[in-house]
Amino acid sequence: MARSREPFVSLLLYYAFKWSVVNPMLRIYFRGHVYGAENVPQKGPLVVVSNHASDFDPPILSCCVRRPVAYMAKEELFRIPVFSKAIELYGAYPVKRGSADRSAIRAAVKYLEDGWAAGVFLQGTRTPDGRITEPKLGAALIAAKTNAPLLPVSLWGTQNIQSSAIPRSVPITVRIGQAIPPPSSTDKAELLAVTQQCANAIAFLHDLGR
Repeated sequence: MARSREPFVSLLLYYAFKWSVVNPMLRIYFRGHVYGAENVPQKGPLVVVSNHASDFDPPILSCCVRRPVAYMAKEELFRIPVFSKAIELYGAYPVKRGSADRSAIRAAVKYLEDGWAAGVFLQGTRTPDGRITEPKLGAALIAAKTNAPLLPVSLWGTQNIQSSAIPRSVPITVRIGQAIPPPSSTDKAELLAVTQQCANAIAFLHDLGR
């Protein structure tokens, strides 16, 4: 990011929003089920990889992982004055979709150095059914550069939230898998192999359903 962040203030605001808004909404309004929380490493660098079907996915996923997660968000969102400040405080940083945005990679690495986990939606954008059909290499690249394990997570049911102006109260299930070791290098073949391993793990969790 262009400006520096003060970690303590950022984390304080992060947790305030999480416990006052996100957690109650997930547990009560969306009747959320969370499985595999014990698989989340609570220390050290971590890249959280997930499927993506809703704008609600980042806060839901962060809440379930039980440690602060910073996310890449499309740069257009940062042009909305009030909204941009809100998502920035919750750990979002801009990325140019459809291009290799080196500044976003550097931002992810900086968050990892500050103690956050880095969240990456494996396809890079939303899909109508939450399935991953074209996984991107960004998560594996970040993991290779920081020696961070990758944590596969499935979000089930979030594609049904935004069918109207008011978020629908639909059941959501989050399943967290076993951490996957990072690539040992940035060689493209190895990045592809680890990326596909993450995609397969998420698909397996997603197929378990509710």
